[in-house]
Amino acid sequence: MTFVVTENCIKCKYTDCVDVCPVDCFHEGPNFLVIDPDECIDCTLCEPECPAHAIYSEDELPEGQEQFIQLNAELSKIWPSISEVKEALPDADEWNGKPDKLQYLER
Repeated sequence: MTFVVTENCIKCKYTDCVDVCPVDCFHEGPNFLVIDPDECIDCTLCEPECPAHAIYSEDELPEGQEQFIQLNAELSKIWPSISEVKEALPDADEWNGKPDKLQYLER
């Protein structure tokens, strides 16, 4: 089991989760973060830190978010690792909680 960043992170990209990760398993894209499933040690520290409530354990994913398991695995191999907190995207609060954001994912 691993943790997975899901759709609500898109266009928000809060990095509070990165600050508590003991193994630096987060990777950063233009408007989304992902977790490398091979690096994640299932410590559970990141999940409660996410202001967008976009991080779930793989076996507790909300319905309709299953494709993010593969997306995290795929993009974590391409995107650079992030280990320090950065500012969220400028309009993150406006996007937090909006549905159907997968179409806005920038690769």
